[in-house]
Amino acid sequence: MQDDCLPGWLPRLAPHGGPRFLQIADALQAAVRSGALLPGDRLPPQRQLAAQLNIDLTTVTRAYDEARRRHLLEGRGARGTYVAAPKVDLTTVLDLSMNTPPPPAGVDFDALLQQGVAQVLMRTDSAMLMTYQLGGGSDADRAAGARWLAPMVGPLDAQQVLVCPGAQAALAALILVLTSPGDVILTEPASYPGLLTAAAQLGRRVVAVQADQHGMVPALLEAAWRQHRPALVYLNPTLHNPTTVTMPEQRRRALADVARRCKLRIVEDDPYWLLAEAPPPPLATFAPDQIVYISTLSKCLTPGLRVAFVLLRAPQERERLLAALRSFALMAAPLTAALATQWIVDGSAERLMQGVRQEARLRQQMARDLLAGRHGGCGDGLHVWLALPSYWHAAQLAQAAASEGIAVMPADAFAAGSGGANAIRVSLGSIRDRGQLRASLQRLSQLLARRPA
Repeated sequence: MQDDCLPGWLPRLAPHGGPRFLQIADALQAAVRSGALLPGDRLPPQRQLAAQLNIDLTTVTRAYDEARRRHLLEGRGARGTYVAAPKVDLTTVLDLSMNTPPPPAGVDFDALLQQGVAQVLMRTDSAMLMTYQLGGGSDADRAAGARWLAPMVGPLDAQQVLVCPGAQAALAALILVLTSPGDVILTEPASYPGLLTAAAQLGRRVVAVQADQHGMVPALLEAAWRQHRPALVYLNPTLHNPTTVTMPEQRRRALADVARRCKLRIVEDDPYWLLAEAPPPPLATFAPDQIVYISTLSKCLTPGLRVAFVLLRAPQERERLLAALRSFALMAAPLTAALATQWIVDGSAERLMQGVRQEARLRQQMARDLLAGRHGGCGDGLHVWLALPSYWHAAQLAQAAASEGIAVMPADAFAAGSGGANAIRVSLGSIRDRGQLRASLQRLSQLLARRPA
């Protein structure tokens, strides 16, 4: 006979209501959901409840164990058993949306960072690292920038190089310097979202110029120049974000010819050149007076190293660029710039980049294996571009992937005009663990293979 002094949350056990331990666990779960039991409430000791119910102690023990399995209860030793706080899911989204370098293969990054900072502090007055400085970087920082850019554009006068707090800040400042409100900026139909955002915020109009499998079409660039009289052209010619296209040298020369002939200014944003396998020379080598060249460390070393080098040959334009930077970013953080300089000078940057390149290629191979028949990469770089089957729309797939805990970037995020591609960009570097990356790519492949509900 059950005792009439049962807890308020526990109804009498039904003779034919199934196993008694499950009836007790179900009653506990219902009480927690309804608020009859609150986190921190103490439950009766198991022996007491068994006596009240006139059942075996084993049955109550099984009921409490089942409730723990459901994360309803927690034991506090001799103090007894209590209703647990709600379990919070702290699992992060598997992020295939952010283009960041993967953890470098074979490189102890923590040791590299500690050693680099120690060397900076040993060789530099710490007060100088924590105060305002002239924009554009110190002489040592500019010399390091010239050294970094040399494999791409050849030997440089270090005074032509400016050190900026990241490529995005440099791009926004260049838009301020080289264009006016209402001006047109030409770019490819799928383009870097940072350009689109900066142009919109600054009141410039972005117009897309058609591209083929080799990048922007020179004849169409010239036609767009005649039609729109643009103030600027934006190009990302190596491992293009998002399409992964690398322009061949002939296409680069042809675009540089158009720039010279039409006196067009081009911003060549080239964050991935050092990650590519034998890339052609930058456009800036073919039309140095027309083209501003940007190379950032954030995409080939680590995102936290917010340092970009800008090659701008005209002294007056360099001064105007520094003035524009001071209006919103002032300067690159001296400590960060000094660390970048230290790493470039002592070879750590090269070792780190080689590790990133090796890891990126391993991940590209993984993507080719797991996205067989859909892979849209080229074997280098940090991302792949996947054209979708007709039964999926990019925004719809991104939403479906998000519901499964995977973040990807739909083509709409890159669209500089109407009628863009039906595709997604899948970034391979932001998930640090290869096993997690493999699992996320497998889930994405399975999602691609089935039709939307």
